[in-house]
Amino acid sequence: MTRAQEQGIGWRSRVTLLCGMLALLWLALFNLTGPARAQIPGAPQNVRAMVEAETSNPAPGDTVTVAVIMDPKPGWHDYWLNPGDAGTPLELDWTLPDGVTAGPIRAPVPETLVVSGFMNHIYKARHAFLVDLQIAPKLQPGKKLDLKVDARWSACSDLICVPESGSFTIPLTVGNGTIAAQQRTRFDQWRAALPVPLDRQANYAINGSSISIAIPFPESAAADKVWFFPQTQNVFRYAAPQTARRTGNWLILTGGVDKGFDGQIDGLLRFGDGQGIELRALPGSIPSGGETVSVLGAGDTAQENRNSESFAVILALSILGGLLLNLMPCVFPILGLKAIAIAKAGGDERTARRDALAYTAGILLSCLALGAIMLGLRAAGQEVGWAFQLQDPFIVFILLLLMVAITANLVGLFELGAVGAGEKLARQGGAAGSFWTGVLAAVVATPCTGPFMAAAIGAALLLPSAQALLIFAGLGLGLALPFLAIAYIPALRARMPRPGPWMVKLRQWMALPMGLTALALLWLLAQLVGGAGWALGAISTAILLIAIVVIKRRQTPVGLLLGVTGVLAIAGNLALDRLPRPAAIQSAAAELGGEIFSEAKLAQLRDEGKPVFLYFTADWCVTCKVNEAAAIDREDTRKAFEKAGIITMVGDYTRRDPAITRFLAKHGRSGVPLYLYYPKQGEVKILPQILTVSDLTELAN
Repeated sequence: MTRAQEQGIGWRSRVTLLCGMLALLWLALFNLTGPARAQIPGAPQNVRAMVEAETSNPAPGDTVTVAVIMDPKPGWHDYWLNPGDAGTPLELDWTLPDGVTAGPIRAPVPETLVVSGFMNHIYKARHAFLVDLQIAPKLQPGKKLDLKVDARWSACSDLICVPESGSFTIPLTVGNGTIAAQQRTRFDQWRAALPVPLDRQANYAINGSSISIAIPFPESAAADKVWFFPQTQNVFRYAAPQTARRTGNWLILTGGVDKGFDGQIDGLLRFGDGQGIELRALPGSIPSGGETVSVLGAGDTAQENRNSESFAVILALSILGGLLLNLMPCVFPILGLKAIAIAKAGGDERTARRDALAYTAGILLSCLALGAIMLGLRAAGQEVGWAFQLQDPFIVFILLLLMVAITANLVGLFELGAVGAGEKLARQGGAAGSFWTGVLAAVVATPCTGPFMAAAIGAALLLPSAQALLIFAGLGLGLALPFLAIAYIPALRARMPRPGPWMVKLRQWMALPMGLTALALLWLLAQLVGGAGWALGAISTAILLIAIVVIKRRQTPVGLLLGVTGVLAIAGNLALDRLPRPAAIQSAAAELGGEIFSEAKLAQLRDEGKPVFLYFTADWCVTCKVNEAAAIDREDTRKAFEKAGIITMVGDYTRRDPAITRFLAKHGRSGVPLYLYYPKQGEVKILPQILTVSDLTELAN
């Protein structure tokens, strides 16, 4: 083969590889668009905002949820409904057509930030304020509704505050009220960040300069990192320290008070990892004694807790994880080949270090590009995270194809020809060759990041963009560290083992866990989309393996494999969109007994003519726990239900569940408890919030 032909093959391989990567990037962004979205015009702002409606064609009589999405730049924040000692909250001025009314602003659970002794109730991460718009039943389908809202808010850093504003238009057309699945998922994620109302009244008492609030909170429910955010203004001293204790089914928080007060106090209790409960407190008695509970502390929140010390730990773990990637067979051959090339350089440290830095730059830029794509998906409204991805059938399908391809590579069905192209580049271009080999090493290592880097990537996706990109850079630095060490420590170059038959055997053994991972992904796909998932996964796997064999026999550039994978991904995505989803999988509610709540299962039981007692509960709901102990989990109730054939169905709302949130809203509720009885025939009956055994046994009659 001539040098020109060799260069031509390398060029075609690189072009094909680049096209395939662009195709997959386009595919990743394929489903990010949504209806009725508007962004602030003009220059970039410190807290970027946009408005988005859950549906652009609401039905007459519907309630349409509108999200005002706020995205602070790193180092900036905006404010909760009660901003605290400084700042101003979001203000909305609606211009609405006849037949449309806007409800109050619903805000997610805030964070705390103390700057120069002033307490701020803020948001540093991307979040959304929600407003419900009521569409009048008299409006006719096809009528266009042009909504306008003028928004004003404060954008602040630790040093300055800047007033910002924007005007938004939301074009709606009265229609059938359909909501796209992805749009519903997006809004369910926003709703999940909202606090839920407490089912009982809290008490407060003022004693001099301190105020104590006794909040009903089940003794069995976990409570830590608590903080009370008062929505009623001019009562609390916001920057005063808070202490917390619990006794029995009460959680008592004590803080500083500005002045005497005898009215009601509205506020929000934050606890755990960002959960929140809305409550109302009136003057009353405060229980004494109890055990101390941890509070957030001055300026500390679940997300703010990622201080410089914890961030350094995460960064160190990401570097260590990247270093461990070099033990993977898919990466080690590249490292070994480049290390031997350095050893053959005859001790020219300047050349070795130049190539090492170029190789490191290629890896770092590739890892940063990967991080930017993932952060871009998050900024577009996708809650990207490893566990979240594995709940998405399309992502599972892509991972299945990827694991099959890796397994085929490890058993020797095909070789990564791009690596060879990298070696050609390395021989031809010096530092440029090392740079491209670093790019290729990062591309090959990317599929291996899952088992090692789940924790680091998960943390990165919760951090501000600048810190998150540093985590991805840490992964790349760890991957490049052995090469840097070999380049800068001459003694290591002499001790590096040369590639040999042992690497082939290790590589073949690594095919076993990769193959098992592929089987696990196939099983997971079937769990997510039903039995059709087996067929879709198996057929796609077979097509991919056939393509691999054909590519190997015809000696086609392996970069074409990305094109085949892209076509399979598009086809798989179209198929998955058309497959029905099975009923909800098991959840924590299974521990409570009965059927796990799902609207599909409820409809099935009703179609079968079976009476159903449906109740929603949560660990933090005192009324729920009392009713369960006093009425639901009683022998008399069980016997009566068994005799009458009443099916019990349970919805666990300890952590907000989008399906339960929507179901509660249909019945005019935003929290638990809710008790419903569906007879064999007739309409649903809403039961009282305080239940007795006789209330339930009467249902059997």
